[in-house]
Amino acid sequence: MLVAGSLAMTAMAASFDVAIAQTPAKTLFGKVKLPANLQARALGSYAKGCQAGAVALPVDGPAWQAMRLSRNRNWGQPVLIDFLEKLAADAKAYDGWNGLLVGDIAQPRGGPMSSGHASHQIGLDADIWLRPMPDRRFSMDERESVSAISMLKDGTRTVDSKKFTQAHFRLIKRAASTPGVARIFVHPGIKQALCSMAGNDRDWLRQVRPWYGHYYHFHVRLACPPGSTGCKDQAPPPAGDGCGKDLAWWLSDAPWTPKKPDPKKPPVKKRPVTLDDLPDACRAVLAAPDKPGAKVASASVGSAVYVPIEAEQILKALPKPRPLYY
Repeated sequence: MLVAGSLAMTAMAASFDVAIAQTPAKTLFGKVKLPANLQARALGSYAKGCQAGAVALPVDGPAWQAMRLSRNRNWGQPVLIDFLEKLAADAKAYDGWNGLLVGDIAQPRGGPMSSGHASHQIGLDADIWLRPMPDRRFSMDERESVSAISMLKDGTRTVDSKKFTQAHFRLIKRAASTPGVARIFVHPGIKQALCSMAGNDRDWLRQVRPWYGHYYHFHVRLACPPGSTGCKDQAPPPAGDGCGKDLAWWLSDAPWTPKKPDPKKPPVKKRPVTLDDLPDACRAVLAAPDKPGAKVASASVGSAVYVPIEAEQILKALPKPRPLYY
């Protein structure tokens, strides 16, 4: 009887594992509301991974506000949260930028999302709006409804000089100049504007890469922190400032013209990413208990007390009064 019971339990466990393995990873990670009580680690690659020991960007800080809190995507690795807090403070102090409005970072345990991003999976990516923070705090409803602002002229791929200011330029330059930043993604039109405004100080432009969308926000990606085992860096960007042939291609019609389907090839249905596609450690991240004291962002509006991040791996100080020529 005991043997029969043990066999039944084993069969049930195996059936459960199969069900988990077949469930889209975005469903599994999307259900988890709080981070894993594990040592902070970015696991896997930016578009195929997860994160352990995440911390939340406080919903309100001295020079930032977190937006779209209902998504519960304000979780990142300590080094990223530290970067965002320092960038916000220094851009306000030195660059004429009133404060950051921060969009999506990652889910509490990272992983694939149900909408919006292919990356943002390991807690090292963040979206920063190109709309400056106002002089007041947004309400919960406003954080869901207030829109970011496009920097482009209507119907074009070029920026509107009335919207894209020197403060925008200095903010992006400061972010791209920070040690540990792997890439900044912007719309090709914004990259074009940065190229024309940069003057002779151009090394930082290498980190700024054109990409689809990104006309109302820019996307910061940090490199894997030193000694971060299990984290997979993206290949370094090509040498040079990226203001030549590559940018000209992005500004042409070629990348924006949909490819015609081949009538000889039937459409292939894309298989959803499952746990088997992610690093093995992501199973432990999903199974780990919640981090004590962690709260979803929407519960903190109007009541949270800002506490500076204490990261184990802090970035070097951001470039402060460095010459920001334009």
